[in-house]
Amino acid sequence: MPDAASVQTAPARNPVDPFEPFNRGVFRFNKAVDDAVLKPVATTYRDVVPSLMRSGVTNFFSNLGDVWNFANNVFMLKGQNAAETFMRLNVNTFFGLGGLLDVATDLGIERHGADFGQTLGYWGVPAGPYLMLPLLGPSTVRDTAALPLDWQGDPVSSVNDRTAEVGLSALRIVDKRARYLRTTSLLEDAALDPYSFVRDAYLQRRRAEVNEGRASAGADDE
Repeated sequence: MPDAASVQTAPARNPVDPFEPFNRGVFRFNKAVDDAVLKPVATTYRDVVPSLMRSGVTNFFSNLGDVWNFANNVFMLKGQNAAETFMRLNVNTFFGLGGLLDVATDLGIERHGADFGQTLGYWGVPAGPYLMLPLLGPSTVRDTAALPLDWQGDPVSSVNDRTAEVGLSALRIVDKRARYLRTTSLLEDAALDPYSFVRDAYLQRRRAEVNEGRASAGADDE
């Protein structure tokens, strides 16, 4: 039987993270994969590929992402966001060399990112417990349930050539990881508990995204 001192010092279970032991195990697995594969590849990509070309790759995939961003802004009845996203998509596609140049940002047209998990949250579906997914990273039960539709809405998934689809997906992953190299280094140096920092930052960001522009302004995404 534990004594009073051990009971008092035992950490309280976080209500938003009831699966914390499992999630921490997945977090360690993801970090091991990242350290062994993703981070070295992303570092080489950053060091070898000129910054202008990397910017073009980032812009290209961001432009593709605006297709699904537009759809979800429509689902949420966010007329202005949908209109601006539609404008971004057309401006960058036709005047930005297929999205390689981000002309829309230079013209002051904002990007309004949105996925189906955010759409579900906007219409009142609760986030549910926090989940750390193998290879995919932070999520919630709601966002995980929305992933199949997000994948279907991704233009890359509609590429008929399987080899091209895999190649584009791999390039997008490496490009994204390269953009976060400095951020993850700072996180590892500064955070006493990287797992908790990543979890809390993710949940805070998702609440902000879901609550943005909701009719019930005082409602929180739980």
